Amino acid sequence: MYKYIFIAFLLLGGIGCTKDLDKTNPGYATLDNYFKNSAELQSGTNAIYSTFHASTLIGREWFFVHDLRSDDVSSGGGQLEVPRGQILNGATTADNAVMSAVWQGLYIVIHRANTVIGSAPNVTDNDAVRDQCVAQAKFFRAWAYFELLTLWGPVPVYTKAVSQSNQFQPRAAETAVYDQIIKDLTDAAGTLNASYSAADQGKITSGAANAMLGRVYMQKGDYAAAKTALLKIVNSSLYRLVDNYNDNFLEETEFNAESIWEAVFVDKGDNSFDWGGTGDGAGNSQSTIRNQEYSPVAWRNLIPSNKFLNEFENSAAGAAKTDPRYKWTVYEAGDHFNNDADVLTDAMQNGNSSTVNGVTKKISWRKFMIIYKQSLSTASYHPGGNNQRIIRYADVLLMLAECANETGDQAGAVTYLNQVRDRPTVAMPHYPTAQFPVGSKEQVTKAIMHERTVELGDEEVRNRDILRWRKMGYFTTDPISYFRKGRDELLPIPQAEIDNNPSLASGGIAAQNPGY
Repeated sequence: MYKYIFIAFLLLGGIGCTKDLDKTNPGYATLDNYFKNSAELQSGTNAIYSTFHASTLIGREWFFVHDLRSDDVSSGGGQLEVPRGQILNGATTADNAVMSAVWQGLYIVIHRANTVIGSAPNVTDNDAVRDQCVAQAKFFRAWAYFELLTLWGPVPVYTKAVSQSNQFQPRAAETAVYDQIIKDLTDAAGTLNASYSAADQGKITSGAANAMLGRVYMQKGDYAAAKTALLKIVNSSLYRLVDNYNDNFLEETEFNAESIWEAVFVDKGDNSFDWGGTGDGAGNSQSTIRNQEYSPVAWRNLIPSNKFLNEFENSAAGAAKTDPRYKWTVYEAGDHFNNDADVLTDAMQNGNSSTVNGVTKKISWRKFMIIYKQSLSTASYHPGGNNQRIIRYADVLLMLAECANETGDQAGAVTYLNQVRDRPTVAMPHYPTAQFPVGSKEQVTKAIMHERTVELGDEEVRNRDILRWRKMGYFTTDPISYFRKGRDELLPIPQAEIDNNPSLASGGIAAQNPGY
């Protein structure tokens, strides 16, 4: 009797479970029942921003990947973690955790952007909000593919939200990826607002879209198209160089007249940082760990390279004037911090020393660091709320200088260069100088290289500058010491992507990049 009762109980229980499993929770959001109005579409757009700000991207790993592949930086010492040291030294493996995190973060941005774009036709209650959401999503999709393309080369392209486990895509050719990026940015630039109210600062503008379009066209080698996009920013009269160079890197002067696009971070005052990869959750911190990674009194994982430090014009080395941007870019012993109440010493800075103009001493990054207003004890571990400026007007002027030079207008290029040097707190002598004559295209190219280095150092643009100029044959000696032609132009495709994507190589492009 007990046996039959037990069997009956199992059968009834099985039937009950089956019925429960077949039910759909009506309160659970899916693509079929969500994104039906503009408020929900705005929530989906906000989710793109969340991942963009998160630890796998702008909050941490993004600035590492770009800096480590440039010659702006050197190791701060033995505290630099192995995956970061691999990238810095050209020994990156396909299972590198830092590189793989960025890859994953970028594809999450793309997936979320595709979700917003694909869901937009269902939204009819507010066309203006809907169209702005789609334009922002297209911008982020383009930005993510540009990051992927310049770091890994040909990559899988998804333009619809993945809903099935078999919707893998192969690696698309570089030209196809560029086409998608340019289409998205062109669409976004034509729809996005030119500016926003204070409550919405940080949203993508048409200026940001045109600036990105200029960057993309330059990287592709189409300088005429880049110039057209960049001139729209100049002609808008919405942006200008701020008088104080350092205002581009202080928390109190965020969203100034020079800022075209910046990632918004907030310091809640509790030393909190969201180590999760997507930045989701209304209560999660939206701070950046950059201050902790590079600060002279914290981990100091990366420091300025000797090559970078010695690029600045210096009167002690024979230049007409020492470039003031040096002191706004780096800290060294004797500099003041904590609202000028304290003095930095070599002993406060752990790790390696630098040599500049023949003198060996401890030198650390100053840009974006918040030690300028914090004491030694407070700044030793402190994620910050200082926004990451990604594109500013000075970069636009320097890109226009390169466009002018490449299209035969050397005089115009020099004019753009001198505009940047005319900033009141910089006021460097106009080109030509004894060190940088500008009588030929080649000489102007060297002046552009110099000016971009000292103006934009450690702002995550140098890596792509090197890629572009290397392709154009502008280096007699490659700036990356370990560089091997045919291999080190790109990072390896993450091993997890190779293992999980059976279609990766089906488009005629090998699954892995050469040399890995």
